[in-house]
Amino acid sequence: MEHGETNTITVVDEEGNEQLCEILFTFESEEFGKSYVLYYPIGEDDDEDEEIDIHASSFIPNEETRDGELSPIETEEEWDLVEEMLNTFLSNQEEE
Repeated sequence: MEHGETNTITVVDEEGNEQLCEILFTFESEEFGKSYVLYYPIGEDDDEDEEIDIHASSFIPNEETRDGELSPIETEEEWDLVEEMLNTFLSNQEEE
């Protein structure tokens, strides 16, 4: 994961393809001892009526280079936490 502007990252998939993504939000979990990032690809669907695919990964930030390593979320408990945080985020966005 490379930070471009403050709210975008470049994600590299298994085939080495780069995709610019917008960061929805990040959070840390003391329970799992990890940081998480929720993001979505930029430019795939610019139609506001379309649902966007939100991706989530755990990551370890690298303080020196501002890069970080994305890792898949491995357990059902972690997915439950991510889903709960996303629902809270979306509820707060609707209220604003």
